[in-house]
Amino acid sequence: MGFFGKLAEGLKKTRESMVRAVDELVNSFTKIDEELFEELEETLILSDVGIVTAQAICNELRARIKKQGITDASEVKGLLKQIIAEMLAGGEALNLSTKPSVILVIGVNGVGKTTTIGKLAANLKAEGRRVLLGAADTFRAAAIEQLEIWAQRADVELIKQSEGSDPAAVVFDAITAGKSRGADVIICDTAGRLHNKKNLMDELSKISRVIQREAPDCDTEVLLVLDATTGQNALNQARQFKEAAGITGIILTKLDGTARGGVVIGIKSELQVPIKYIGVGEQIDDLRPFDAQDFVNALFGGEPEQA
Repeated sequence: MGFFGKLAEGLKKTRESMVRAVDELVNSFTKIDEELFEELEETLILSDVGIVTAQAICNELRARIKKQGITDASEVKGLLKQIIAEMLAGGEALNLSTKPSVILVIGVNGVGKTTTIGKLAANLKAEGRRVLLGAADTFRAAAIEQLEIWAQRADVELIKQSEGSDPAAVVFDAITAGKSRGADVIICDTAGRLHNKKNLMDELSKISRVIQREAPDCDTEVLLVLDATTGQNALNQARQFKEAAGITGIILTKLDGTARGGVVIGIKSELQVPIKYIGVGEQIDDLRPFDAQDFVNALFGGEPEQA
C-alpha cells in the first residue's frame, strides 16, 4: 500500500464521522438556506475543526455560493472540499537550505516526540541528507536511550550527554559535531514540559542563543509534535506553544487512530502555523511530508493528485 492508501486508511475514522455527517446533511436539504449553514457549522465543530474555523469555513461557503449563484445543496460538499484544501495549503516544506540546518522538536510527553524524531531522521536521510541527532531532552527518564534506539534504526549519528545534563550544552555539542562532520541537518530533541511556560521559554531561549552563536546563518525550524487523538486539546497545546516558543511548523501524529482528524484544519486556520509532516502508523516510513490536496482527497474519499 502506498502512502496515499495509508493516509486514506488512516483517515477512515475521521472520514466516517465528519464526511459522512456532511453527506447526510447535504442530502437532507433540497435547497441551500441558513438552516443548512447552521447545521453544517455544528457538524464541523463536532468533528474537532473548532468553533472559530467552522465559522470561517461557513462564512466563506456562504460568500462563494452567493457569488456563483449556486442553489443546489448537492454542490456544497465540493465547495467545502475546495475551501478546506485552500485553508490547509501553504508553508508545508521545511526550510533547510543551509548546511547545516537545525530542527528543534518540542511537544508534551506522550505525543510521540522522540519516535517522530527517529522517523523524521529516516525520512531526511532517504532524501540523501546527512542527519545528526542531539539528545537534548535530558530530564525525561529514558528519553536519551529511546532516541539512541531510533538513531540506530534510522542509521544516523547521535550526540548525547548523561541524564540531567544542561540541554543547551547538548545542543552546543550537536552543532559543533554537525559542523565538523559535514551534517546537512541537526535535529535536537527538547524537553516537553508545558506546565510551566516560563521554564520552557527560558530553556528554549537558552538553546536559541546557542544556535545563534554557534550557527548564526543556519536555517532553523521549531517543530511542535501533536497527538491528533487529543482533538481540541492538541489545538490548545499548539496555541500555548506558539505563544511560548515561536513554532514554525506542526507534526501531527496518530492520525490513523482517531476520528478527530478535523483538528488539522483548525490548527492551520486558527493559528496560521503550517502542518509540515503527518504520521499515519507505527512503521519508520509512516511519517511523511504533509500535502494539503492529498490530505483533503483522502479525507473526502478522492484520488491522489497526479504528479
